[in-house]
Amino acid sequence: MLTRRLLQLFTGLAMYGISLAMFIRAGLGLDPWDVFHQGVSGRTGLSIGVVVIIVSFLVLLLWIPLRQWPGFGTLCNAVLVGVFADIGLALIPAFSHLGGQIGMLAGAVLLNGIASACYIGARFGPGARDGLMTGLARRTGWSVRISRTLIEVVVLGVGWLLGGSVGVGTVVYALAIGPLVQLLLPRFMVPAALPAEPAVLEPNAVKLDAGEFDAAELDAAGSDTGEPVAVERVARTP
Repeated sequence: MLTRRLLQLFTGLAMYGISLAMFIRAGLGLDPWDVFHQGVSGRTGLSIGVVVIIVSFLVLLLWIPLRQWPGFGTLCNAVLVGVFADIGLALIPAFSHLGGQIGMLAGAVLLNGIASACYIGARFGPGARDGLMTGLARRTGWSVRISRTLIEVVVLGVGWLLGGSVGVGTVVYALAIGPLVQLLLPRFMVPAALPAEPAVLEPNAVKLDAGEFDAAELDAAGSDTGEPVAVERVARTP
């Protein structure tokens, strides 16, 4: 199961970076965060992939006051999406005719939906931007929808002022990505590990209370997602 999760995580992040390159090559508008990334890239001269990586780690700093902790997938997301975005831009040509642009946009939205379902379904932790959204919602009591809308309106506005591309692709992404991920996620969600079956007590054995074990043992008994699992320990009587 771990092998599948890792393969799904890395594949999903690679596809996500490639889909970002496809959105840029379509030239019809980007999603809000990538409007911001493109605007910063244009102002600084850095590649968009490098900007994605830098912004990811800056956003992770905002997790600190929200008491949000990154997972393994969070850190991989922060690096690999930007790397594969630059690889995609090096390999994918720009389209100058509308038919090619529309086809590229449609492919980008579909690939982005599959990529999102892959890396979310691998259960290694949210991306930096998604974690900011959920952390803000948890700390303020706002709904996730309100938190996401507020964040994306801000980055979209700043990105547009910096020269990022806003267009029909921005609207298509906003309308399509939610239903697409909802449709695909059940197909890619890796099942959580089932709790271990209770141990069978042997004759003349007593069951120890969990409090008798040190913190390291109890932490090791937790699942890889941080969710507690049932712990049953057995010890022989003297």
